[in-house]
Amino acid sequence: MTNASSPWRDFFVEFSRNRVALAAGIVTLLIVVVALAAPLIAPQDPYDLARLALRDARRAPGFVGSGGYVHLLGTDSQGRDLLSAILYGLRISLQIGAISGAVAFTVGALVGTSAAYIGGRVESLLMRIVDLQLSFPAILLAFVIAAILGQGRYQLILALIFAQYAYFARTAHGAASAERQKDYVEAALSVPLKARRVVLRHILPNSLPPLIVVATVQVASAISLEATLSFLGVGLPPTEPSLGMLIANGFQYLLSGRYWISIYPGIALIIFIVSLNLVGDQIRDQLNPRLQK
Repeated sequence: MTNASSPWRDFFVEFSRNRVALAAGIVTLLIVVVALAAPLIAPQDPYDLARLALRDARRAPGFVGSGGYVHLLGTDSQGRDLLSAILYGLRISLQIGAISGAVAFTVGALVGTSAAYIGGRVESLLMRIVDLQLSFPAILLAFVIAAILGQGRYQLILALIFAQYAYFARTAHGAASAERQKDYVEAALSVPLKARRVVLRHILPNSLPPLIVVATVQVASAISLEATLSFLGVGLPPTEPSLGMLIANGFQYLLSGRYWISIYPGIALIIFIVSLNLVGDQIRDQLNPRLQK
């Protein structure tokens, strides 16, 4: 039992030595916990239209609303408590980023690993499709698909999956191609074992480290893409208090001095994305010995 848990313990010990990464990890964990607990700790439910009052709209931070409580960060253009909207927005962004990232991870890993195992024309065809997709910016692909599918949470998730899976497929193909040439895979093929078993139980598990690194980056990328698409009006509908939608709703009021409607959601988004990227950078350095000093 001790030997089995030793690699994980060593990983976390090395991770904790980088104070910046450790701080980013704590911030990320805190944001995740706060986002998941939003229904319990938020002063107001932004989805409850009966509790919203237009007379409370665009009020400055510290305003005491008709509900009897203090709006610490003010209210947005719809009269929603901005702190509550940010907590729910973080929750929505986390859900969309995690779901789209997990599905894109699965699809991309299977495509890349299968292509490396099959080889030949199938490999060439699949990788040409992946390379063609990677030649376009992810935001452009996501924007086009989201515009075609229309506004909505599930439509946005599908658009993000399509825009991200190619990164996992290319990474998985490179790792699986290297594993495919190793002796243990050749021995498994000589038995012979079923192709599905060789891919899922031998090649894919040993290709996971680089995929995990890409996953940490892509989750942050998915959250950024969701905010961008919602800001551009092709992501979530206006009734969804996502961070991108909150920023978009307050953008028109910046010049009138009502900065808090856009600034505070923007700060929350930046902190979340930067923390995720710092954690991903540290994980990448630890899983890739060539990057270690």
